[in-house]
Amino acid sequence: MKKIKLLSSFLMLFLLVGNSVFSQNSDKKGFALLELYTSEGCSSCPPADELLGRIQNEYHDKNVYVLAYHVDYWDKQGWKDIFSNPDFTKRQYDYAQFIGKEPIYTPQVIINGKTDYIGSQETSLRNGIKSALSKPASASLNLDANQNESSISINYNVEGTSKNSRLLIAVVQKEAKSNVKRGENAHRVLSHYQIVRNLQSVDLNKIKKGTASIHLPKNYNAQDFEIIGFVQDMNSGAILGVKRA
Repeated sequence: MKKIKLLSSFLMLFLLVGNSVFSQNSDKKGFALLELYTSEGCSSCPPADELLGRIQNEYHDKNVYVLAYHVDYWDKQGWKDIFSNPDFTKRQYDYAQFIGKEPIYTPQVIINGKTDYIGSQETSLRNGIKSALSKPASASLNLDANQNESSISINYNVEGTSKNSRLLIAVVQKEAKSNVKRGENAHRVLSHYQIVRNLQSVDLNKIKKGTASIHLPKNYNAQDFEIIGFVQDMNSGAILGVKRA
């Protein structure tokens, strides 16, 4: 009888410790942040845009996030991308330094700030996602959003950052179509997914909890847009954690 009681006590202790460990690690489960660099002026980009759209729909309820940055260096080739932004071109150049891959190109996908892939190569991308999901996050991130008239307030709380980390908050348009009239994709209607419309950076070196005010596009609405925040080590480029608001 004493052996049974002792065994029962041991099992209870094991379950309590196991639940505690699971609770601590559940916020840092593996994730995959896919950052696509694309352009309406690039004829090889539409297949990548479509692939990332499918991946977004397939993994929407899982810990996989897609951000599409439209760069501006194709704008002088006969067609100006309506979503292009020189800041996104700069971000791609920063990645070239982080991962040691030059020259930059489209369509390029960076997963978790560490590895680059040709955006239209589905098998490689899916293997990259599986690899990323198998590794726990380094930082935990909580976001809470409150919308005002032309801006949104993001309350953030970050734990587990590196010495030179930043919180980046992306305003993302989930889907759009564009009628391209000139350039390499002339006379085509292109579909875009997870378009980054605004990317704002917050320094985390001193304060890891606070509120950030984010400017919203004129056509913003809660149904067609979403807010994605992620923590990045600015020494290595590695993404440490990510969350939807």
